Amino acid sequence: MDAFEPSLIAFVCNWCTYTAADLAGTSRLYYPPNVRLIRVMCTGMVDPQYVIKAFLEGADGVLVSGCHPGDCHYINGNYKARRRIRLLKEILPRFGFDERRLRLTWIGASDGIEFSHIITELVEELKGLGPVQTQNSMVI
Repeated sequence: MDAFEPSLIAFVCNWCTYTAADLAGTSRLYYPPNVRLIRVMCTGMVDPQYVIKAFLEGADGVLVSGCHPGDCHYINGNYKARRRIRLLKEILPRFGFDERRLRLTWIGASDGIEFSHIITELVEELKGLGPVQTQNSMVI
């Protein structure tokens, strides 16, 4: 039997987390290949529908990651993202998803090591949770 390998979708800020991911790659730091990066200009752009759609289309986990609070290139985008993620964690169980499958992190542009560590940690946590099993099949 094959070991479960979770799929992880990561919505990452162009200015910080995407740059950290690039740094991790150019520094040849290891992180699991389970992650698919979706580059957005700001985490404040991540509509909750994007997160729910990712889960409905088979993602085992979703990461939203951007600039540290107070360092947003768009002034308050990361605060908007924090509010949205808090609300999403409350409604995800209604769609049949465990809230632990969604994570919000702040990773600065020079934190390639932190990016590698967070991706590795999240993939291990998702392996422990197992594959997504929805209770219903809602379509947005």
